[in-house]
Amino acid sequence: MRYHCVYTFSGLLPYQGPFSVVCVSRIFQRLSFVLAVTIFAALGLGFAMGEFGMFGVHAGSEQDGAYRQMHVYAEVLKRVQSDYVTDPNINTVTTGALHGLLESLDADSSYLTPTEYKIYKERPTSGVAQIGVTVSKRYGYATIVSVVPSSPADREHLSDGDVIESIGDTSTRELSLAVIRLMLEGKAGSTVTLSVVRPRKPDPEKITLTRTVIPTPALSDQQYENSSILYIKPGSLSTDRVDQIASKIKSAGKTRKILLDLRDVSEGDAEQGMRLANFFINQGTIAALEGQKFPKQTFSADSSKFITSAPVAVLVNRGTYGAAEIVADAIEGAKRGDVVGERTFGEGSIQKTIELSDGAALLLTIAKYEGPDGKKIQDEAVAPNVLVGQNTDDDIDDDTPQQNKGDEPLNKALELLKAKNS
Repeated sequence: MRYHCVYTFSGLLPYQGPFSVVCVSRIFQRLSFVLAVTIFAALGLGFAMGEFGMFGVHAGSEQDGAYRQMHVYAEVLKRVQSDYVTDPNINTVTTGALHGLLESLDADSSYLTPTEYKIYKERPTSGVAQIGVTVSKRYGYATIVSVVPSSPADREHLSDGDVIESIGDTSTRELSLAVIRLMLEGKAGSTVTLSVVRPRKPDPEKITLTRTVIPTPALSDQQYENSSILYIKPGSLSTDRVDQIASKIKSAGKTRKILLDLRDVSEGDAEQGMRLANFFINQGTIAALEGQKFPKQTFSADSSKFITSAPVAVLVNRGTYGAAEIVADAIEGAKRGDVVGERTFGEGSIQKTIELSDGAALLLTIAKYEGPDGKKIQDEAVAPNVLVGQNTDDDIDDDTPQQNKGDEPLNKALELLKAKNS
């Protein structure tokens, strides 16, 4: 029988002490998965029929339907207890099932055990050493969204689209995104070993990285075409950074064309993304936010925050994530400028922390951002109107000789801007 070892937190923060290890059989993992599916069916049906929280339900046929599904779960659990090959640890089985339930909703929703939630709440908010990657989950595993230049990850040639199959001996398939992010951070000088699968290379590669405090990437700017085009690469979309971008655009004058490079921009919040888009959009919808129980909010352009009507182009790739996607989607949706490059990652949601009675918690997605066309960014990402480059599915093996054509997306964006009248 094959066994798989997974880390559990020993009560110490991940940057202060070790994890304990629990080994479970593959059969036991499958058992947890079956229970996850059952719970998901039960709770999912209940939510579809009407809100009933974790335990309460509405009356009538809705109540009857929810109870029927919960009865199925109880029946499965009873069979597990009575017929499984060994006497199972029901707490462990249920924890695995709850992880699977939340994972089945979306990458950002997570179930945290009481120990995990305690660590999550007590984690430092600044000064934590990292390896220099933004991660999410795709196809069940941790996937690198973007890599910070000159970071430990960059020096090991990790790139967006690489899959982190495991952290240490722990498969990321069995970890929530919140826990994955906790395990990647730690004390400065500490190390973490990753098993990485690169596109078109199915065999995992073991890489050991030393954590360090990663500074926020600096804003960079450059002049092109006899200073008629101002190129700006924000690095992040914090309040201060968007302030800096505003100053750059105002100093450039109203006729200077703008090339905004949002490739691998994964830091920032949605509010600042909408604010940045507003610099180029004078009226109309920038974005909207909506959920099942979340009243729809529509964010419209504020003419007092509008800065320039000069031509603009936006560069994006699969590392364009979150707030940066809102910017690109707004500019494309308003037909304000060209979006050039690759399809973006697809992230645009907000989560609510729901504490449970036993000290555990849910990080539950309650609303998703939409572009001006009404499409949810998290579900469909942002597709450039001018596609240049390769997305993950089109990647070619690193060993395959390629013709060096320089920065094709950049060259294409410059070409498009050059042809436009100020």
